[in-house]
Amino acid sequence: MRKTIFAEGEIYHIYNRGADKREVFADDCDKSRFVYDLERMNCAAPVLHSGYFFARPRLARSEDSRRSENACQKLVDILAFALMPNHFHLLLIQRSKGGIAAFMQKLGTAYTMFFNKKHQRTGVLFQGVFKCVRIKEESHFEGIPFYIHANPLKLMPPFPSVELEMEFLRKYKWSSFQDYAGGDNFPAITNRELLEEFFNRDGGFCASMTKYLENRRVMPAEASPQQNQALRRVNL
Repeated sequence: MRKTIFAEGEIYHIYNRGADKREVFADDCDKSRFVYDLERMNCAAPVLHSGYFFARPRLARSEDSRRSENACQKLVDILAFALMPNHFHLLLIQRSKGGIAAFMQKLGTAYTMFFNKKHQRTGVLFQGVFKCVRIKEESHFEGIPFYIHANPLKLMPPFPSVELEMEFLRKYKWSSFQDYAGGDNFPAITNRELLEEFFNRDGGFCASMTKYLENRRVMPAEASPQQNQALRRVNL
């Protein structure tokens, strides 16, 4: 049983992987469903009928966000997310008491029902209770959004330059990075005001992401103690 007591207004890095390290997103349809659930399950109101789980997903866009905000009380603010074949990362702020626990329970149940039905399987999908890290220090807060958004680089061979890494991340559909980079991918899912305001002091979110990727390329022997400490903190 989880002992963590989530506090309103605090930021948490939430992540989980498939049971036995199995794939939990087998194709783009699965990823679409999970992104759809990120919006639909972020609501204090209950899901009224099981037929929802197997309906064709309609991915959230800007106009849907306004309707969703008026229709229900959100449980969390989603600051960032990234999907990988066998795991996911979320950066969340709890908006109401019990919000994160309720959101993650609804999200996990909804997606597991969909995945098991589609792939004709039974049983648990994810590896136990989701993992969580409370973001307590500014140094950790400065790195964790970039760590989450850089995860998809693990899917590819090493790129020869930061410019090519950024180009790949701008095109990777299954994270919130495109929306931070000025695109229009899944803008209704995330609340980007906090991170955009914070990183404006360093030239904006993309400039800060570029600096983060440059620092990752510094060999440990050449990195400063401060850089090494920051990189260790986000290398979860």
